[in-house]
Amino acid sequence: MSVNLIDLVKIIRDRKNKDKDKSYTSSLLSSGLSKCIDKMEEEFGELKEALNQKSNIEHEAADTIYHILVTLEAADIKFEEVLKELENRKKQSGIDEKNNR
Repeated sequence: MSVNLIDLVKIIRDRKNKDKDKSYTSSLLSSGLSKCIDKMEEEFGELKEALNQKSNIEHEAADTIYHILVTLEAADIKFEEVLKELENRKKQSGIDEKNNR
């Protein structure tokens, strides 16, 4: 399953240097981190609404995941590092992880 996300990350990275007039991803990334964060927050709000209304959830979840990945790329955070962190967290309970912060 994470292969799909890794493929999406590769597409996002590839489109980073494409013509921003022809690529939504490129236009987002070229607009800077703050704009990407704003868009991610907007999409999360739409996901919350979809969940509450029990309508269009998959579409809004996909939008939110995409915008999280774009925002990570804008912040120069490698998705592979996020995956490593998730893998590390499998070794302890969520409660223990939270208490160790």
